[in-house]
Amino acid sequence: MKALFEKPYVGKALRALKPWALWIGLFVVLKVTGLGSEITYTTQSMLLKAGVFDATPTPRAEEDFPYSFRVKDLNGKVVEMKDLKGKVIFLNLWATWCGPCRAEMPSIQKLYNEVDKEKIAFVILSLDQENQSKKVARFVSQKDFSFPVYLPASPLPDALRVNTIPTTFIVGTDGKIKHKKVGMANYDTPEMRAFLSKLTQ
Repeated sequence: MKALFEKPYVGKALRALKPWALWIGLFVVLKVTGLGSEITYTTQSMLLKAGVFDATPTPRAEEDFPYSFRVKDLNGKVVEMKDLKGKVIFLNLWATWCGPCRAEMPSIQKLYNEVDKEKIAFVILSLDQENQSKKVARFVSQKDFSFPVYLPASPLPDALRVNTIPTTFIVGTDGKIKHKKVGMANYDTPEMRAFLSKLTQ
């Protein structure tokens, strides 16, 4: 056991690590400074703008949407999801710490700007911890997002307890889930606008 700590072994270990030292140092710097997440965010944003992740509505087996939960806006006002029955619902699950979520939000804002808000309800539902509401509000304000942002006000139903965020559900006026997208997407597309418009008819 003593031999393991003798200088020849230490020197050998250091020589083995030397080729990796630059990469390890770079990783530590990116992690400590937060530049890593900024680089990831920028890269993801560029890919979205390039159309690589355009959201394409695809036919799916329609499941009933579970309306049996409540959300609250950033002012604390509680909304019963069942009160949105009869409207098309664009429900996006996200969090402030999620890079892909942040990257796709400008496209959601552009979509929100273009649709009939009397017929389509946007529920941008943050999954940040309950005591992080001020952080969520600060993020939304800094980005000048005007779509409605909510936090859960009751336990979410099983269908919304997803393993990956962002995840987006689009619910028709008949209460059926018409589209589900797991992962980042660009929602500012003619196809998505046409899809939502058709659902309102």
